[in-house]
Amino acid sequence: MVTDIFSSMVFDDATMEARLPKETYKALQRTIKLGKHLDMNVATVVANAMKDWAIEKGVTHYTHWFQPMTGVTAEKHDSFISPKAGGKVIMEFSGKELIQGEPDASSFPSGGLRATFEARGYTAWDATSYAFIKDGVLCIPTVFCSYGGEALDQKTALLRSMEAINRQALRVLKLFGNADVTSVKTTVGPEQEYFLVDKAMFDKRKDLIYTGRTLFGAKAPKGQELDDHYFGAIKPRVAAYMKDLNEELWKLGVLAKTEHNEVAPAQHEMAPIFTTTNIAADHNQLTMELMRKVAQRHGLVCLLHEKPFDGVNGSGKHNNWSISTDTGVNLLEPGETPYENAQFLLFLCAVIKAVDEYQDLLRISVASAGNDHRLGANEAPPAIVSMFLGSDLSEILEAIEKDTPYDGKEKELLRIGVHTLPKFQRDATDRNRTSPFAFTGNKFEFRMLGSAESISCTNTVLNTIVAEELRQFADILEGAEDFEGAMHDLIRKTIRDHKRIIFNGDGYDASWVEEAERRGLLNLKSTPDALAHMLDKKNVDLFVSHKVYSEAELTARHEVKLENYSKIINIEAQTMLDMTWRDVLPAVSGYTATLTERLQAKKALGLAVDYEEELNRKLSALLASAYRAAGKLEKDLLDSKSAPDAEALADVFKTTILDDMRDLRIVVDTMETVTPADVWPYPSYGEILFGVR
Repeated sequence: MVTDIFSSMVFDDATMEARLPKETYKALQRTIKLGKHLDMNVATVVANAMKDWAIEKGVTHYTHWFQPMTGVTAEKHDSFISPKAGGKVIMEFSGKELIQGEPDASSFPSGGLRATFEARGYTAWDATSYAFIKDGVLCIPTVFCSYGGEALDQKTALLRSMEAINRQALRVLKLFGNADVTSVKTTVGPEQEYFLVDKAMFDKRKDLIYTGRTLFGAKAPKGQELDDHYFGAIKPRVAAYMKDLNEELWKLGVLAKTEHNEVAPAQHEMAPIFTTTNIAADHNQLTMELMRKVAQRHGLVCLLHEKPFDGVNGSGKHNNWSISTDTGVNLLEPGETPYENAQFLLFLCAVIKAVDEYQDLLRISVASAGNDHRLGANEAPPAIVSMFLGSDLSEILEAIEKDTPYDGKEKELLRIGVHTLPKFQRDATDRNRTSPFAFTGNKFEFRMLGSAESISCTNTVLNTIVAEELRQFADILEGAEDFEGAMHDLIRKTIRDHKRIIFNGDGYDASWVEEAERRGLLNLKSTPDALAHMLDKKNVDLFVSHKVYSEAELTARHEVKLENYSKIINIEAQTMLDMTWRDVLPAVSGYTATLTERLQAKKALGLAVDYEEELNRKLSALLASAYRAAGKLEKDLLDSKSAPDAEALADVFKTTILDDMRDLRIVVDTMETVTPADVWPYPSYGEILFGVR
């Protein structure tokens, strides 16, 4: 039974209530729900109960589970054993061991916050996220900081941003008389797309092994043109994988809800039910880890790269974001009459203003070398940030801006034209698959995230920019003599000043690029283009004023992102060269030698040699082109070492190196189309994409 296994490996609220003394449980709840300081005596009692629970489940080790700036999680295992007299051991776990750990801080990306000789760093328990058992180890979710207190992870800033939006949202809600609201939290449901390929095929592709994407590969005769994979019947092998994955996720309390085939062959999606943002971030990291692990059990490999195959859809992570009170109110729920719902309209305007003023930060939050290949392609939004509100909300905002009456429309019944089918209400707004930031009823779906990335950075940005607009709104309204009049004027002004960010049309249409430019919207096509704005004064001031990042922490993240971009492309380029020099050129050259022998033998017999001569000529020309293209890539990689700084290096990789890689790929992919399958050194796109049955 799902209900029996769900959260069985989590030290969750029900387990804590059953195992902790009543006063200890209440004190811990005050920490979790109200952000109160955690007393060491409480931590000691919790640690002992947590240890006993884990040991009953066969656990011998614990770890502080944290999320450094690598995009993945980290853990160092320690056992519960402690020596006692007579050469024996006892199983102990103290409150101090629960709340604090000490991993090596200089071995993780720090952007200059830590040097090699400055190794000390700390992990600190995040009591708002439940401990869990994974692979027989008790995992304690923590934050990770340096000896000087600077955040070295993804989670610290996320928690700070949640505090920031809580502070400012409470100020606004009090103006509406919501005295019973004591906290406001953002919630997220991150949909996760991924590819499944056969492990035997994967193991034969160096590019997939080293980079997670195919650097070479001619298109298969069939791709996604027929739209027959999307929502199609799930293949038995994939269904078995999904069943296994669901069970593992449910044990860890992950609310895995929806699963289906995605658009591209071999592509799939898993969507969870939304939960509090920091817990959603933890769960998404666990989801990605388990997707990979479970795939191995089934002889499969899970690919989370944003664009593992050229010519078919890439994979994203749709971040469904909303704001809710501890009294159960979704602040982005329009209600039956949104044009009369002033509270909703004010929070909606805060989001509109935030997205418009901080387009650059939202683009930066999803910037990566992998995602650059995906944005603007099939089923992925363009690199231009815009908002979709739908016709009803857009008409409401237009009526407010023009100060004209809004004729509230009854929801229409959707009539399909078959009498035996039920009639049902049409939603107030359609969906726009091309919009980066779309309102979908009671939440915003930010569709620009790449599938392999942590959701922490994006939600840190979202929380902080909306907190800033709520702060400005509260400053204006708290001192107003006429609250309703001031609020009406504020909403009108916000709509008038920021309506340029609202676009309900086709984001793939070429005319949108021109229109966006006329509107003054940014079009940051690449990661280096986006990162050039990260340390703009307005962005530094934003994060510093809300105490989400210090200037040093923000500068460090800028450095890490730049370095990561260049390192990824360098690895890809080196892999291309390795594949070209050691596999592709020898294989094709050997085949041309065989062709030459065959040609000479047929000539000696007086047979026609048109096919052999033409193919030999074509392959010889392609070999020469590939040799030259690989040589240029090799030279330019060597020259890149002289780049004076991280920005200059990233620019070299963005232009010169990526251009070289494209040129080499074109030649090699063309070569693949005319080389016999038994000669070509790697499995083809067709074999990989259609190999799981």
